[in-house]
Amino acid sequence: MEIFQIIIALLLGGVVLTAIARRASLPYPALLAIAGAALSLLPNIPTLVFDPTLALALFVAPVLLDAAFDTSQRDLRRNWRAVTSLALGAVVLTVIAVAVTAHAFVPDLPWWAAIALGAIVAPPDAAAATAVLKQLRPPHRLLVILEGESLFNDASALLIYRFAVGATITGVFSGTAFAGTLAVVFIGSIVLAFVLSKLVGFVTGRISDVPTAIVFQFCGTFAVWMLAELLHLSAILTMVLFAMFLSRAASMVGARIRVPSYAVWEVTVFVLNVLAFILVGLQLRQIVERTAWTRYIGVAAGVSVVVVATRLVWVSGAAFLSRWRCRDRGAGADRTEDVVALSGREAAVVGWCGMRGIVTLAAALALPLDFPHRDLIFFTSFTVVLVTLVVHGLTLRPLIQWLDVRDDGTVDREVHLARVESLRAALDAVQRCEGENADLLRQRYELRLRRSEGDVHDAEHDLNDIRAIRVAVTAERQRLIELRDSGTIGDAAFQVIEQELDRKELDLLEFARV
Repeated sequence: MEIFQIIIALLLGGVVLTAIARRASLPYPALLAIAGAALSLLPNIPTLVFDPTLALALFVAPVLLDAAFDTSQRDLRRNWRAVTSLALGAVVLTVIAVAVTAHAFVPDLPWWAAIALGAIVAPPDAAAATAVLKQLRPPHRLLVILEGESLFNDASALLIYRFAVGATITGVFSGTAFAGTLAVVFIGSIVLAFVLSKLVGFVTGRISDVPTAIVFQFCGTFAVWMLAELLHLSAILTMVLFAMFLSRAASMVGARIRVPSYAVWEVTVFVLNVLAFILVGLQLRQIVERTAWTRYIGVAAGVSVVVVATRLVWVSGAAFLSRWRCRDRGAGADRTEDVVALSGREAAVVGWCGMRGIVTLAAALALPLDFPHRDLIFFTSFTVVLVTLVVHGLTLRPLIQWLDVRDDGTVDREVHLARVESLRAALDAVQRCEGENADLLRQRYELRLRRSEGDVHDAEHDLNDIRAIRVAVTAERQRLIELRDSGTIGDAAFQVIEQELDRKELDLLEFARV
């Protein structure tokens, strides 16, 4: 009960920290990392032993599915060179650099354990960076690269992590077996993701009850992860591809299920981030109590510097090499087809967005309890998360403003195009209908289309419309409350009409803003 009370209190604290981070335009994981570190130093904190085998499935699976589901597959294809460069090249270089550094600081640290440490801290978590970037509206291309990297660098890093942990425990590693296993894992993960996405999409499309649909989504997510683990495939890669395949069928699900499910997933991702930092704080508390943790500080600081420097070197070098390779294309070349050729300013932003987050924390928690130098690896991993989140999180906004990296308007133009074309299609369909409701609907679509095309769009006119809608809906709600309070209608009828008013208010407000 005591642990439950602490978790509830810290969840509430997470909400407060998120509000502060949003007001200060900071990534909320940065403040959570500071809170988790402070938690480890507080007296009388209860000891909590977390099952290592549960960490990755619990914390990574839902977060990864949520991120992959929203990823633009078209933009990923256009930026595949940049994403591949970061997800493979930067990860491998970071693993090697960290392993060499850690082994130099601690000579008795087994090489495979050092490689496991490198794999844990290698994958950046773009969620923290994009939380700030979306507020600053940089070029859409940078967001695509960072979000795509965060999906696939997890797969490459955790695949190395898996083999490194196994080699550390068993003392056996075969290069031939690794290559064969890699091929089987890659192909098997693709096939499994495709098959499961079709199966889950088929079932989901036939569920009409909102709670049932949402519970099935979460059960399906963990089932995909566990099945991939059971078949010794890459659970990370399977989850990413499963979400991408599934997102193509999500548009067939009705808004009545899609809207609340998106809200639930957003809350879940937030809660998992908060809990991850809470659990790390509790684990760090055990390290502080049972070891001379101060001797880990030098190793953690050295690894943190190497992690930051390695990413900057890789991104800057890859961008320079790509610009040099593309120098003969001229100004008329289509740079969207070779987006590794980041400008110097863009490369600086991407290189500085190397914040580590929930995947690093979960991988550190997932280490077996008897793993060699587990306390050192765990402490170093959390230090890297803390340093990158705080240092990068506090400096990313001024860096972007100083470099003057601005939005190119790509998404706004496509939103305008999609809105106009979809309204035209709706108006063409309504023209063939008859009746009074059809006439009213046709007039409404005509007005929305004219506004979207810019014929009658007026900010003051929109404000008056929104004010009128709120006045009318407020009057309806007030009368509804009076009927309930007087006993004329019961709560069941009240709730039905209240839901209708909610939907109508949202619909009218959206109409007024178009």
